[in-house]
Amino acid sequence: MMDIKRRVHRLVLQNLKLNLLAILVGVIGGFGALLFRYLIFFINDLAFFHRPSIHFMPPLEHHAGWTVLLIPAAGGLIVGLITHYFAPETRGHGVPEVMEAMARRGGRIRPRVALAKVLASGVCIGTGGSAGREGPIVQIGSSAGSTIGQLLRLPSSDIRILVGCGATAGIAATFNAPLAGVLFAIELILLELKTRSFVPLTISSTFATIISRVFLGAEPMITVPPYQFRNPYELVLYLFLGLFAALIGYVEIVGLYGTEDLFDRIKVHPVVKPVIGGLLLGAIGLWLPNVFGTGYSTVGAIVNEQLGQQGALLFGFLVLLMVAKIVALSLTLGSGGSGGVFAPSLFIGAAFGGAFGVLANMALPGITAPYPAYALVGMAAVFSAASRATLTSIVMLFEMTRNYNIILPLMFACVVADVAAWLLYPETIYTKKLSRRGVRIAQDLEINVLKTRFVSDAMTRAVETIPMDMPVYKVQEKILETGHQGFPIVDENGRLVGIITGRDVMKAIKEDRTRPAIEAAHQHLTVAYPDETLDDVWGRMAEHGIGRLPVVSRNDPSRLIGFITKGDITRFARSR
Repeated sequence: MMDIKRRVHRLVLQNLKLNLLAILVGVIGGFGALLFRYLIFFINDLAFFHRPSIHFMPPLEHHAGWTVLLIPAAGGLIVGLITHYFAPETRGHGVPEVMEAMARRGGRIRPRVALAKVLASGVCIGTGGSAGREGPIVQIGSSAGSTIGQLLRLPSSDIRILVGCGATAGIAATFNAPLAGVLFAIELILLELKTRSFVPLTISSTFATIISRVFLGAEPMITVPPYQFRNPYELVLYLFLGLFAALIGYVEIVGLYGTEDLFDRIKVHPVVKPVIGGLLLGAIGLWLPNVFGTGYSTVGAIVNEQLGQQGALLFGFLVLLMVAKIVALSLTLGSGGSGGVFAPSLFIGAAFGGAFGVLANMALPGITAPYPAYALVGMAAVFSAASRATLTSIVMLFEMTRNYNIILPLMFACVVADVAAWLLYPETIYTKKLSRRGVRIAQDLEINVLKTRFVSDAMTRAVETIPMDMPVYKVQEKILETGHQGFPIVDENGRLVGIITGRDVMKAIKEDRTRPAIEAAHQHLTVAYPDETLDDVWGRMAEHGIGRLPVVSRNDPSRLIGFITKGDITRFARSR
């Protein structure tokens, strides 16, 4: 009974500590998002000779003239120096690096990444780079959460949650979208939904959003008229919009990574590649400055019918914007720039959806909603197709616009785009970058068999042991004979007293080959219990850097009842 009380007390304290740290990460993420935002404004004002402003606008009326060709190139040079010499992880759009840290390193991210990402992405976007703020702020917030966890020497499971809290805080503060921030972390970073992680994510999102609203206000990020779903027959149009959005998402992914491959083949110094990308981007921006920066002002103009054109001219202009933004995004990030893909995806989706809506209105006048309604749905559908983060896409657009009237076609088009994209190509815009490095991540939130089955299901019960006084050279012969890399050591009564590994044996033989095994063994043991989940034991192995554990009775820890290795767990999971 006392054991149970102590375990409950320890669990309560651990969760309380984690939730308090989530507040800290949320505050850091909120202020980090604000500072990053103002850094972009400051650099943009310097680069394009703007008057100081708290609203970042692409330089539609810049006074730089033809020198606008050189501004993104100059920014590319600075970014190239940072990413090549200081922190290579800051190259690109950020989220895949966080996903890789979660998959390979238990959420551990180098502390310098946050500072380097702030500088690299701030310069890139501020000098006209066609990228978004969300990727950098996710990496910045995640780096802060990871650093706090590492400084406090928390286990990997807690560090992972703090990394998710940092990502949540960054998204929530950047877009004034607290719920979408939580869903983003669940769908893309943690890839799990359980109370122990959901509560800290929500707490972090709440505090980050409060900080954002104190300084920036509670208004939606994009103000739109109350467009409505007019006719049930329009669902057919939204069906086709979702299908075509999947194709646009595919083009965006292929364009980005195809450009990255192209720049990889260019035989110049890595620092020079972002300069080349910046020059090409500047050439596009000289004639179509809408492609510079995040593009939110152009998105606002599309969804509020402020482009000043109609009919075929409007359709052509929207298609031009869509194609130009895909090219601009590919040049910015494919050449080695630093920034996110969420804002460009919204821009591409708005232009695509707007063009689709113009055609629908021309073909079915008086029946369909205005073209900006299709632009709104297109924004979410294209990002859903590119990222497969469909819940995030739906909720994000709702929180960014506060327009609930269009929720039905929004949900329908997003799930159609998601399914069509899944059938069309296996990777997302985030996982594609990781798969090229040999890291495979499945984004589906499915039951983890390791969380539902126990050590007793996978352990080896017939354990081969060795006596305490066996000489180490005999142990070496046994290792060579059996192929096992470690053995439990038992006393004359068969009770567990230690474990000896091949490495221990090799070290002991160099000193004295007749030395008793118990003197070379590990006697302070990390053990497993038969009623523990395989997931808990897997995490313990990773935390201590070991590949095998003795399984002992919970009532009598010296009674050996089995042995379990990482190989046992892997084979069991595959068999299920």
